[in-house]
Amino acid sequence: MDINIEDIQRRFNVVGRDPAIKQAINVAMQVAPTNMSVLILGESGTGKDVFPQIIHANSARKHGRYIAVNCGAIPEGTIDSELFGHVKGSFTGAVTERKGYFEEADGGTIFLDEIGELPETVQAKLLRVLESGDFLRVGSSIAQKVNVRVIAATNVNLERAIANKKFRADLYFRLSGVVIRIPSLRDRKGDIPELFKLFSNKFAADNNMPALTLTPKAIERLMAYRWPGNVRQLKNIAEKLTVLSPERELDAETIGPYMPQENTDGSLLVLNNEGSSESFNNEREILYKILFGLREDVRYIKSTVNELLRRSVRMESADYMHNVKYQLERRPANDYYDTLDEPENYQTSFVEDDFEELSANKDKHSFEDLTSTTEPENDEDTEMENCKFGKPLNLNGKMIEK
Repeated sequence: MDINIEDIQRRFNVVGRDPAIKQAINVAMQVAPTNMSVLILGESGTGKDVFPQIIHANSARKHGRYIAVNCGAIPEGTIDSELFGHVKGSFTGAVTERKGYFEEADGGTIFLDEIGELPETVQAKLLRVLESGDFLRVGSSIAQKVNVRVIAATNVNLERAIANKKFRADLYFRLSGVVIRIPSLRDRKGDIPELFKLFSNKFAADNNMPALTLTPKAIERLMAYRWPGNVRQLKNIAEKLTVLSPERELDAETIGPYMPQENTDGSLLVLNNEGSSESFNNEREILYKILFGLREDVRYIKSTVNELLRRSVRMESADYMHNVKYQLERRPANDYYDTLDEPENYQTSFVEDDFEELSANKDKHSFEDLTSTTEPENDEDTEMENCKFGKPLNLNGKMIEK
């Protein structure tokens, strides 16, 4: 089979003279006429999504549908329904029957990007589709049959994921019949100037702006950077410089302020997380960690509020009893008890006993009882209310004022 790599590059806008990128295109063209499953490996931003299109366009399925699915962008609770469909009433909100992506792509090609993000239950169903071509819709017991070619891609180290029991080994072996490895941009630095020119000129033409040119020092500066975001990051920098740079000829000093800072190992600077030994294999684990942290914060806030409310009730009760004690202790015995038939020591003893009884029973009253504005049920309650609000206290039928 005679393969013209340059024609494929022009047709699919694949820029690069590096042997590694040409080898990847060559493998894609060789496997295209077959029905084999293909696994594409490469870092994020390397352009893995272009190669499934090359394979599909040069296969016998090119007149069928080509559907690309980002598995990492679909919530875990709905990905089963998205891929394989569901029947009416299978879950809340399933008001109609719906076909999944596999049924829609019958006779064509389905591209599963970020295959490493698939939940284990969905991995089992995908393995069944690859082996027998049938699957069950969500909520159905009738098997559906499809004829679909599966191409998968990931930036996850699947062998490590298998060792950590996050990816099925049998699914990996089934997908990896043919593996295409896409080189990172730092492994093909000779393509950086051409890629920068392509992105800058296209963006300038689309926005009616003058094109940029690079000096040799500027090219050296671009090639010295590690580009952890690969081609996607280079495109972002090229477009940013096209818009913001006041000069149309860029040198190293002009490019410098627009280049991201790096750590000593060449990776992008991240938020400081010293002392943490935790690692996250994907974004879903990060989100779970954040949600669990928020749940603990809410629990702490609720317990704090409840404790403050309990303290407030105790303080209100203490203030009330202090008011009772204040009124009882401030009553001048000589001015009011001389006219009474009972001896003074009897009245004093009655007052002390009354306060002791109130003190002994203070914990039996709730905050609502102490602050209630309803009409008292008996004379004793009336006197307590009078005492609470600073009114004269009636003891043994005598009104005693402050």
